[in-house]
Amino acid sequence: MAKDYLSEFLPDLEEFRKKTMQFHNKELTVVEYKGFSGGYGSYAQRGGNKHMLRLRMAGGRLTKDRLKFIVDSCDKYNIDRIKLTTCQSVQLHNLEAEDLCCLIEEAWNADMISRGGGGDFPRNVMASPLSGVQKGECFNVQPYAEEAARYMMGFIKAIKFPRKLKVCFSSTSENETHATFRDLGFVANADNTFDVYAAGGLGNNPKIGIRVAEHIDPDKILYYIKAMVNTFVEYGNYDNRAKARTRYMQDTLGQEGFVKAYNEKLNEVFEAEYLDFEIDESEWAVNKKGSTDIIKDKRVIEQKQDGLYSVFYQPVGGDLKPEKALQIYTLIKDMEDVEIRLTPQEGMYFINCNADEAVKVLEATSDGANTLFEASVACIGSAICQVGLGDSQGLVEKCIEAVRKENFPDGVLPKIHISGCPSSCGTHQIAALGFRGAMKQTTDGPKPAFAIFEGGKALQGEEVLAETGKSITVEDIPKFLVELGRMIAEQGMTYDTWIKENHAALVELASKYTR
Repeated sequence: MAKDYLSEFLPDLEEFRKKTMQFHNKELTVVEYKGFSGGYGSYAQRGGNKHMLRLRMAGGRLTKDRLKFIVDSCDKYNIDRIKLTTCQSVQLHNLEAEDLCCLIEEAWNADMISRGGGGDFPRNVMASPLSGVQKGECFNVQPYAEEAARYMMGFIKAIKFPRKLKVCFSSTSENETHATFRDLGFVANADNTFDVYAAGGLGNNPKIGIRVAEHIDPDKILYYIKAMVNTFVEYGNYDNRAKARTRYMQDTLGQEGFVKAYNEKLNEVFEAEYLDFEIDESEWAVNKKGSTDIIKDKRVIEQKQDGLYSVFYQPVGGDLKPEKALQIYTLIKDMEDVEIRLTPQEGMYFINCNADEAVKVLEATSDGANTLFEASVACIGSAICQVGLGDSQGLVEKCIEAVRKENFPDGVLPKIHISGCPSSCGTHQIAALGFRGAMKQTTDGPKPAFAIFEGGKALQGEEVLAETGKSITVEDIPKFLVELGRMIAEQGMTYDTWIKENHAALVELASKYTR
């Protein structure tokens, strides 16, 4: 993807280095630098002394070459923190200013252009992580995500957007990428077509997207992307940054008005441009011979290719240690056709493993999440993020530590989603249980807390945005979860079945901790 734009973007790095060093020398304010550096996929961390670089990779496709680059860079620049994100990208943290300026150019040359990874630009294009290998999927959407990513890179220098634009693809009704909640989502159908959803989004004023087209040919997706770009540029709010996301067009135009405006732009694009393309299916075929051995494990998924498996691994909180990344690369580098797909929930799948390889990967990743609850999602949080209100990583670690002591059966507690602020980087608004950073006034004064969200659901056709509740102090959230788990375990149920008949009990328990 990145090679097409390398020569165009590389000259920009001279200005990036200049402004980064000006910020390092206190010649630019945090706000001034953030407004610039975000467009390069980089932000200064809290305190302004260290930096983060976000690596763009369409559909979360972490190839062996990309993984090797990350591993080598961690060694070269003494990088001590790798964060997997809910947008299927990788963040490298705690970078020195000078190292950042060198690393960003090296990353671009390694096919991971970070341009547009932050700021008011098209962001990393997402796709269902098991696209191409998942049983029951409609069709492989990964090639279309990569084509969309190539196309959208062309807008980075050509068009001034009101804010960021997120595009994603979903190949199953699981809707892992939240395609029906995004600025633009392509949802696969069994007849090898897409339905198109637009003007959705999480964060402040969250909205479920509007279906603007049904059963479109996959080779026409670029027309629909260009129409969304043109609609956003014409009707997006350039004056009020807080209302400059596509979802606010549902408020200003109304749903019917938005659909009308979008279709007008779509017709204009069809009349003025030729954006068809073809996918070479042979390039995406999995020809590896599978095993006759059968592997059974809750982290192993049988692929639609006979005898091949995908293995799931979730580092706690999406926090991948550099030494773990090295171990993973060393393990898979000689495994035929094995690659990693990052999930929108901060985990990863090792795809195209035969039985022997799957066993080796299982053993090497036994340190990760072993229950649904341990696979909980948390953004980087206030310890690192300039705008974070709550320490998301600290909270998820405390919660998992407390719950592990109870030894609950898997499923008694759901996967929780934690965001340090209203931006919903932890996607708390689509969680069965979610938490958002806040402060709570107590008799002992204000304390760090998280507002509770509950009832969210991303399943296609059954989408629900979570209801917002009151705040619980950080010290009480693990206690709340343990007490909730005990209630459910005593009835021999999982959270998903228990909540259907016991919602009032959840509300009552939460009120005990939110008073």
